[in-house]
Amino acid sequence: MKKLVILGAGTAGTTMVNKFHRVMDPMDWEITIVDHNETHFYQPGFLFIPFGVYNEEDVIKPKRDFFPKGVNVVMEIIEKIVPAENKVYLKDGTELVYDYLIIATGSDIAPEETEGLKDKLWQKCIFDFYTIEGAMKLAEFFKTWEGGKLVINITEMPIKCPVAPLEFAFLADWFFTKKGIRDKVDIHFVTPLSSAFTKEKCAEVMSDYLIEKNIKTTVDFSTGRVDNDNQKIISWDDMEVPFDCLVTVPTNKGNDCIARSGMGDELNFVPTDKYTLRSKAHENIFVIGDATDLPSSKAGSVVHFQSEVLFENLMSVIEGREMKARFDGHANCFIESGFGKALLIDFNYETEPLKGQYPVPLIGPFSLLQETRMNHFGKLMFKWTYWNLLLKGRDIPVSNEMSMKGKIQE
Repeated sequence: MKKLVILGAGTAGTTMVNKFHRVMDPMDWEITIVDHNETHFYQPGFLFIPFGVYNEEDVIKPKRDFFPKGVNVVMEIIEKIVPAENKVYLKDGTELVYDYLIIATGSDIAPEETEGLKDKLWQKCIFDFYTIEGAMKLAEFFKTWEGGKLVINITEMPIKCPVAPLEFAFLADWFFTKKGIRDKVDIHFVTPLSSAFTKEKCAEVMSDYLIEKNIKTTVDFSTGRVDNDNQKIISWDDMEVPFDCLVTVPTNKGNDCIARSGMGDELNFVPTDKYTLRSKAHENIFVIGDATDLPSSKAGSVVHFQSEVLFENLMSVIEGREMKARFDGHANCFIESGFGKALLIDFNYETEPLKGQYPVPLIGPFSLLQETRMNHFGKLMFKWTYWNLLLKGRDIPVSNEMSMKGKIQE
């Protein structure tokens, strides 16, 4: 019997286990999925928790609810992968042999990478919103906070969902306006990028919104350390930004098992062919989602597009055919702008976000790079799509290849 092992049961791993379970004969294949956490988190929902839009119950479900029957589920910490042996070693001593391996181990925040970040002010007036714990603590803090200097700081790139820090700034503007204390809250967006976002066209639009909403922006700020005593973030070139509340997006790193396996870069992301999603070093290993080192966004929509490509390519390899599916870097993201509105961007490796319309069957077109209520509803509707279609590996009427239909080329 041949063996497919999937490491990680987050968005990417769960999607893949459902796709392959539908087509692989259980008499010929054993499918194993490995993770160490029984709870599945809807991570896009963390953004809304500090502002009271979602609560903890909205973003968590048992992982086992999404695994198909007949799949071998192993809940244990992954110790290391040994490709030369086609084996995965788990912390409890279990050895898993594989014919094909899918690495979907994701990424996590590493606040310990920045001096002083996880010190005496951590979760007192320094918070993240990339974890359920951080988002919940920040929600409690905001309930009684009476204002001051609110700093949103990206420590370094890459990060999961690159638009999320901008969304946080926009939602903070809305939230404190609604509370009637916006004039007492000085919002400051601090980024290591040379503009508001990674893509130039989108960055121009986002910069205009930051100015319009009276959100100060500091670019090219490479965070070196946090001074807890004086409540300042300090860059490597000694720029200083004071804060009363610091909302940090810490360094993002791949899973530690990748480092223990000697398979990753300096941030534990696995070198991956940007088009085929096969490991650059091992022909029977594929990589997906946040675990990759690809120059594409680390976001749920990207996992959906990558999953179609990985599925086709791995099936081609298994059946002895040439890999023909190609991932073009396609990503689309709703960007919450506050006050019940949002923007939508759609782009890939080669094409910047453009204005125009994004056609979606049955629902209708969404406006691109334009603030609308329809886009806001699209953002909220994604939660249902996530739980009911994406995780279950079902077809979503959006092509994995970016289309130019409806886009205005400038």
